Amino acid sequence: MSPRLDAPRTPHAPSAAVPLGRLPTQSPDHALQLPEQLTDQPLDRIGPVDARALSKQLFARLAELEEGTHDHAYVRNTLVELNLALVKFAAARFGTRSEPMEDIVQVGTIGLIKAIDRFELTRGVEFPTFAMPTIIGEIKRFFRDTSWSVHVPRRLQELRLDLARAGDALSQRLDRSPTVAELAEELGISPEEVVEGMAASNAYTASSLDAQPDEEDGGGGEATLADRLGYEDHGLTGIEYIASLKPMIASLPARERHILSLRFVSGMTQSEIGTELGISQMHVSRLLARTLARLRRGLTLEE
Repeated sequence: MSPRLDAPRTPHAPSAAVPLGRLPTQSPDHALQLPEQLTDQPLDRIGPVDARALSKQLFARLAELEEGTHDHAYVRNTLVELNLALVKFAAARFGTRSEPMEDIVQVGTIGLIKAIDRFELTRGVEFPTFAMPTIIGEIKRFFRDTSWSVHVPRRLQELRLDLARAGDALSQRLDRSPTVAELAEELGISPEEVVEGMAASNAYTASSLDAQPDEEDGGGGEATLADRLGYEDHGLTGIEYIASLKPMIASLPARERHILSLRFVSGMTQSEIGTELGISQMHVSRLLARTLARLRRGLTLEE
């Protein structure tokens, strides 16, 4: 039975699988004959030595085909299928991460496709040697862009890794945890940058506000993190009132605005305001009461 190709869909991939054995071509003279021992087994069961030899033939054929044609897409997909073992080998290095292995393999396959598109057989480099850095780089980029709970600049992401490596090295050398100054000296950066990198490390993971605290943390499982962090900010009501009062105060006559400023901003008494304006304390009291009542009615109507 001829093996079939179920490679990931790509921009130039054919819509249906094509039996492997003789590549479809316009002229039989250019057909690629595959070794007989490879045509009777699925592609994913071909050994690494045979896959490498077959890949060289396919890359030579790929260079002769016009991009965007059915033949080109078929050879390209066959190369993807033949070299998926490279992706699985690279993905195994990241098996301890929290992301599902299927997602890691999928991202690594994107790196494999990029390596196939860039590879040139004439350079004399083996394809696995060329492809592995691209595959691993694509997986690392995936973790860098998606694994952080809060997005931070790439500079801080890389600084976090440098701090982790320097911290491990200094801990072994000093037999204790290094100080900020020692980390700064080790990396050749300022202590402020070290502190910034440490703060950025807190953004890598985040705890749910609804999560129950662990018993060893003294939580006892009774209250969530939100219950311990949240509180009612009574100042918010005052902010709403201030925002509503601003246009009302702006519409008052100049003398009434001045009286309000002297009373509630400068903190002057009614007698002091009367002396300042040359009027009696009783007159100030009546003006102030009338102004406050007007503002109070305006707030009531808005509500």
